[in-house]
Amino acid sequence: MKVLTVVGARPQFIKTVPMTAALEAAGCRQVIVHTGQHYDYRLSQIFFDELGIPEPDVNLGVGSGKHGVQTAGMLVGLEEVIQQYHPDWVLLHGDTNSTVAGVLAATKLHVLVAHIEAGLRSFNRKMPEEINRIVVDAISDVLFAPTEEAVHNLEHEGVNGERVYLVGDIMYDAALMHSRRAEQSSGILKRLKVEKGGFILATVHRAENTDDPRRLSVIFDGLRQVAETIPVVLPLHPRTRSVLERLDILDTIERELAVIEPVGYIDMIMLEKSAAVVATDSGGVQKEAFFHKVPCVTLRDETEWVELLDMGWNRICPHSSADDVADTIISAIGIQGRPGKPYGEGRACDKIVTALLERKIST
Repeated sequence: MKVLTVVGARPQFIKTVPMTAALEAAGCRQVIVHTGQHYDYRLSQIFFDELGIPEPDVNLGVGSGKHGVQTAGMLVGLEEVIQQYHPDWVLLHGDTNSTVAGVLAATKLHVLVAHIEAGLRSFNRKMPEEINRIVVDAISDVLFAPTEEAVHNLEHEGVNGERVYLVGDIMYDAALMHSRRAEQSSGILKRLKVEKGGFILATVHRAENTDDPRRLSVIFDGLRQVAETIPVVLPLHPRTRSVLERLDILDTIERELAVIEPVGYIDMIMLEKSAAVVATDSGGVQKEAFFHKVPCVTLRDETEWVELLDMGWNRICPHSSADDVADTIISAIGIQGRPGKPYGEGRACDKIVTALLERKIST
């Protein structure tokens, strides 16, 4: 069985690691296509280097740009690549422009499509990711849902039956695979001169925050208040850095927070495992905080991972004022949620490969 995997952004590179191992163990051939959506070394190549991901068979090099321009470039390139390799399956991760370009290209060429992380919904259609999720789930042939809530979301949209598989979350597979390695090999805490439980880890990159100067200012004013009590470590996304520069507040942020360049997965795991609280607008980082039993504050108005709210590991942060942001983060220190395994047992990749093989045989 030949599988063409489309990747383009940090979370997709990480998910490719355990997925590649499962495909290889089953004797499947994988063709990796990198769209070039993330092209900065610290958001792209570093993950291939440190995690041992096979070099992409194809790199489309599309780069950044407006949604229409970026997606169109990917669509043109992916159509040519799919026709060249004739895969049995096109495998897509998540909710990026790379994902939606992949499903459109493959479906119009009548190639089977499998969507990993299907069924997630924020119910906020102002998010470009939400539109991507709805489109991809509507036309993919097989949907691999990470949680029961995701399955219920698909059922509410009339998608159920043999198209949907509840498999668990492959980000949990990845976390289990690399957690011990991070403990043994990462030197990030020593380099930053911080101790376990002695800092807040913050990440901010989503368009709903970076494209709204008021929201972004409230978040960073809140983080600055937090830093008066406990250090705040901020791996700064290039998009966010650019906006802070335009707002003329980057110098102030760099003076008051521990601003660092984006880090690789191993160092990020160590930061997540060691933080007193993780404050983020990233869906993946919310889950990773839970995997490492660290309380999380979501810097958005909603989250797709509602089970973490129900379990008490995560809380939504209001954006009404910097005081609200600071108070929500500080009050989360020391909070422990209820135990549970909403994302499976760490065998999602094996279940996905088994399902793909079974579906291939039956077609």
